Amino acid sequence: MLCPMKLYNYFRSSASFRVRIALQLKGLPYEYISIHLARGEHRKPDYREVSAYGLVPLLDLGHERLSQSMAIIEYLDETHPEPRLLPADPLQRAHVRALAQSIACEIHPINNLRVLRYLSNELKLDEEAKNTWYRHWVRDGLEGFERQLAQGPKSTYCFGDQPTLADCCLVPQIFNGQRFKVNFDGLPLTMGAFEACMKLEAFQKAQPPACPDFEP
Repeated sequence: MLCPMKLYNYFRSSASFRVRIALQLKGLPYEYISIHLARGEHRKPDYREVSAYGLVPLLDLGHERLSQSMAIIEYLDETHPEPRLLPADPLQRAHVRALAQSIACEIHPINNLRVLRYLSNELKLDEEAKNTWYRHWVRDGLEGFERQLAQGPKSTYCFGDQPTLADCCLVPQIFNGQRFKVNFDGLPLTMGAFEACMKLEAFQKAQPPACPDFEP
């Protein structure tokens, strides 16, 4: 079957993982196109012609291309509104966006591959120092996230009884944190939401080991 959408992504990219979750939750078919970040495929001229910034994810709709995971997910939610990833109520929607952005804008940017490589290659931090940086900032951010959840309604997921944009952001961050051996103790609401998500088929199908370009 010819898929109407193409997703340029990388199995280990947490931003790409967010979009894969959204696509799975909405049951939308897409063609998986791997851009291997660790091998520098995103810097090749042919990909730069597709993506101005040379980043993933990028969603090719056929007639338009969309970049930035949050913008892509909101577009999908507006064009395929069921199941909703952002609540209809404006105040609730703002709360979900705040949770999502706590991860996508506060935690993730200072711990992504570009930053970690800069720490190693330019600042000459050894592996343990780099990993200590990662663990510190992810743990610090998740402690704040836990406090946000505690101030919100009692929920199965990050906000309410169905997954939202916030869960699309949380799950990839936890996956990456597990790789770097971040301490998740004392984060019961955060980890409870993560565990609830991972019981769902959509999250299982979107996870890195389920991707065609997965490498152990």
